[in-house]
Amino acid sequence: MMAPVATDTSSKSAGGSGKAGRPAPGRRARRVRMTGAERRQQLLDIGRTVFAEKGFESTSVEEIAAKAGVSKPVVYEHFGGKEGLYAVVVDREMRQLLDMVTGALTAGHPRELLEQAAFALLDYIELYTDGFRILVRDSPVAQSTGTFASLISDIATQVEDILGLEFKARGFDPKLAPLYAQALVGMVALTGQWWVDARRPKKAEVAAHLVNLAWHGLGNLEAKPRMIGHRKV
Repeated sequence: MMAPVATDTSSKSAGGSGKAGRPAPGRRARRVRMTGAERRQQLLDIGRTVFAEKGFESTSVEEIAAKAGVSKPVVYEHFGGKEGLYAVVVDREMRQLLDMVTGALTAGHPRELLEQAAFALLDYIELYTDGFRILVRDSPVAQSTGTFASLISDIATQVEDILGLEFKARGFDPKLAPLYAQALVGMVALTGQWWVDARRPKKAEVAAHLVNLAWHGLGNLEAKPRMIGHRKV
């Protein structure tokens, strides 16, 4: 009967390492530990995607933790639970959209301002589709200060100041500026909700038709509206 052959583990390993207990160079990547800020951002990114896909009610902390490769307590440590994570996601998206719209309002001509506002919202929908889907959903933590309606109201307030000056210059009652601001911004926003799924016609064409209706009214619509600003796509 042959004696069992001894395996030399002191000088070799399955990966060819020269020293015991050390993996061979290049055979296994070392897992990098995330910083607290990196982990928080990872959870926000994952939460944003899952909330957009499933909505608040159908999303669980377990699913978010599993996708992040962490335990549930890590999610609670950073956000206190699903509600806290959702609230931060919504707040970030609201700020992003509001900054994009208000930052785009730079032109002097009122019609071009309309074009810029329409493009800004459509740009946001195109670039941050998940965020837009989250904003237009109802949820238990999206109350008076975190709904799409409240966001539109914030944007309308920015437009209101511009319209007020224009009304005054044209001899119209500036007190009507809030009404017109809500009407204009609301029209663009609701069209955006439709376009997020339709994606037709192209963004520039959608913006042109929005401005066509807002600027000319139904009685004077252009058959083939054109943009007067520098944005064409």
